[in-house]
Amino acid sequence: MSFRIQPPAPARPNRCQLFGPGSNPKLFAKMAASDADVINLDLEDSVAPDDKDTARANVIEAINTVDWGSKYISVRINGLDTPYWYRDVVDLLEQAGDRLDQIMIPKVGCAEDVYAVDALVTAVERAKGRTKPVSFEVIIESAAGIAHVEDIAAASPRLQAMSLGAADFAASMGMQTTGIGGTQEDYYMLHEGAKYWSDPWHWVQTAIVAACRTHGLLPVDGPFGDFSDDEGYIAQAKRSATLGMVGKWAIHPKQIALANAVFTPSEAKVTEAREILAAMEEAKRTGAGATVYKGRLVDIASIKQAEVIVKQAEMIAQG
Repeated sequence: MSFRIQPPAPARPNRCQLFGPGSNPKLFAKMAASDADVINLDLEDSVAPDDKDTARANVIEAINTVDWGSKYISVRINGLDTPYWYRDVVDLLEQAGDRLDQIMIPKVGCAEDVYAVDALVTAVERAKGRTKPVSFEVIIESAAGIAHVEDIAAASPRLQAMSLGAADFAASMGMQTTGIGGTQEDYYMLHEGAKYWSDPWHWVQTAIVAACRTHGLLPVDGPFGDFSDDEGYIAQAKRSATLGMVGKWAIHPKQIALANAVFTPSEAKVTEAREILAAMEEAKRTGAGATVYKGRLVDIASIKQAEVIVKQAEMIAQG
């Protein structure tokens, strides 16, 4: 282990982030009653330019009046290249109460983008005497964003999470696809005449996870556009979970249960992890640094792997 200890990510459930447009307040009560861990009220891509002001007012009213229970409440502001974002920040922090947990910053391309929002947020918080600091989540959805991903991950102590925005990322990279996440038809290899599809998002997800784990953030997989394809969503989510991501977006309510199922460790996995920890405790009592569990070697590194699963299951149970 490096002398510089890897900081822990925030200890809160983040299995599913449910998105809803701020221009459609009829959805808010349903979102609050859902099983999503995080609610993302959107002021950006899902809101037409002419509806920005109305959507912002809707979201502020909802934060102040809707019973959100234990949900983590996040608002996706508009991008820094638009004339809307500063008003999003100022109005939210001046008019929304302490029930606002997080601001999601889209299309972050460099650490300075986060710094700019942080400076404005800090100024408004101080001016209004807000005692609960607002956290940040950033979305990596450009070539610049992934090129500067580690600098972005270290950009602000407010930063708690980082997501992949697959659609804008694909456009920025010039990828020949209109799909949002998941397997892409033309991204395959041939072996003896048979096609084998690999994952075009694997490398960018790995980069995001590494940056997040280095700096103590929650790495989150973004949207899966085809909400009629449950199997495709589950497959993408399982790949993301295996790589170390803690959750996934839901752009349709039916995706909530899918995300929660994938990112909640199964009873079998938790049982196995606890048995590995018990086996290693017994090995330590006898002075051994390793032992055999179900025919395979387990050692000190196995303890760390097992602890990840057990801690995740305990945190979800408490949440």
